Amino acid sequence: MKPLLPALFLGLGLSTATTTPAAAYPVDCAILLCLAGGWPVSAECGHSHAVFIRRITPWPIEPPLQIWNCPMRVGLRGEQRPTERLYDIVFRADLPPAALSLPVVPASPILVDAQADVDISDPAFDFVRSIRVFHIERATQYWRGGNNDVCHQAQSVQLGSYGVQGDFIWQRSDVGAVPTAFDGLQGWRGSHAYDSASCPRLNQRAVFVEWRDHEGNYGFEQVNY
Repeated sequence: MKPLLPALFLGLGLSTATTTPAAAYPVDCAILLCLAGGWPVSAECGHSHAVFIRRITPWPIEPPLQIWNCPMRVGLRGEQRPTERLYDIVFRADLPPAALSLPVVPASPILVDAQADVDISDPAFDFVRSIRVFHIERATQYWRGGNNDVCHQAQSVQLGSYGVQGDFIWQRSDVGAVPTAFDGLQGWRGSHAYDSASCPRLNQRAVFVEWRDHEGNYGFEQVNY
């Protein structure tokens, strides 16, 4: 797996002149490959990055990578590795139709126990497990009550993350877990006694996604709504 990755990522930058249109392949296979390579410049990676971000743009908020929709096990030829199969799916326009036969993905709700159809527990796939999605809602309320004036900052934070085999799950979190790259953490103090002049006003809703590519380089996107 590891020796093959650099060659595949190099191919990303050379593929735009010889490949099929971006919508002709399972987009999650392209997301998987392009994310690992740090989103190199190509038509395929540009399209897959747009889908990756559109999925976290409300509503609904979806897993940005849906690896269970990438058929890495389907149509394996001989001793072909999963990553070689992935490259074929995204970039090979010269394969016969039978070799590129893909399962029909039903338009049904995403199950949290859906996962990759091959073993991705190897550390080479840690870039999948590095993806974290934060859905953040915050607001300020100021209550006046004699000597007990309170500046109350309410929060609702959900964290979406990936398991060992690429399964996606939401869980409760809090502002303290939100990465420092998130734009808007300033002014958070929780609930304290303040006068109205020193009560910081907050009214924010956002989705934040972060990841690291296969070399550990950090990336993120934030969508405010």
